[in-house]
Amino acid sequence: MSHHYSGPDFGFPHGDARLDLTDLYAFPKPGDASKSILIMNVHPSGGLNPNGPTTDDPFATDAVYELKIDTNDDAVADIAYRVRFTADKHGGQTATLRRAEGGQAAGAGDDGQTIIEGAPVSTALEAHVTGAGDYHFFAGWRSDPFFFDTMGALNNLQFTGEDYFADKDVCSIVLEVPNSALGLKKMGLWARTVDGASGKWVQADRGARPNQTPFLAGEQNAAYLGGEPADDARFVPVFAHALEHTGGYTQAEATRVARTLLPDVLHYDATLPACYPDNGRKLTDDVVDFFLPLLTNGKVTRDNVGPHADMLADFPYVGSPHKARSEERVAA
Repeated sequence: MSHHYSGPDFGFPHGDARLDLTDLYAFPKPGDASKSILIMNVHPSGGLNPNGPTTDDPFATDAVYELKIDTNDDAVADIAYRVRFTADKHGGQTATLRRAEGGQAAGAGDDGQTIIEGAPVSTALEAHVTGAGDYHFFAGWRSDPFFFDTMGALNNLQFTGEDYFADKDVCSIVLEVPNSALGLKKMGLWARTVDGASGKWVQADRGARPNQTPFLAGEQNAAYLGGEPADDARFVPVFAHALEHTGGYTQAEATRVARTLLPDVLHYDATLPACYPDNGRKLTDDVVDFFLPLLTNGKVTRDNVGPHADMLADFPYVGSPHKARSEERVAA
């Protein structure tokens, strides 16, 4: 189900919903081809294991939320945008956005050039947007744009067309970035959460393409979430085995299909229109109807769920949350 509930047994990585990466989107800014919109969604408002609502606290203050950009097709980050959150005495949070390059971008940590500091995190219905030069930034609760019949998937792919995410929220980090800051033309994108609660930086979750985690279980799931795209070839046999089982592929064909899914990066060329899986991903792209025929070798082709109608025409593009977590918890 996209990248929601990527921890063990449909739980959360490190047992913390705030570290759960759900989706990554990348598309040219509508009306301005010189800029791109990058959206990293984390922290689903409801869980499956345990079942029920998650914490209203949007982001973990001892974590780094990171967008990685590979500009030379080696699946190693050449640019990174890093976001750290700070708690306020009034119960709100503020965000600091930094940009790192080269070896600094490929590593772990919260260092880099500060682009935006003290940006308010939105926990009510209104979207608080912060600008600095050619950048715009948003962080906070929004309506989850992902659409999928989750219960049908858990019922042996017997879909009824009921959208599990129709009333769900998610925490969004949205960047408007000048294309000149992203490198030349085609790039590879992925996102990750890095947990610092232990005193060391430990990668909790990572991903780019939706619907990768159904291929993984147990130790393989933990290894994948803690891994790097440059090393993803080691998971081809794991993905191929799952495809043989679910789709009835031959071993050779399953291996071929598995290789199209790895490394786990989202390819994006800012000079071209976005359309998943060929170039980036729009909020309305039906990634499930792409994935199901691949998973089942054409036996199941759709879940009969369509895009949400609450997206915005302007920044931050993701719709208002279904629930206000506070009257207006914005740090002063």
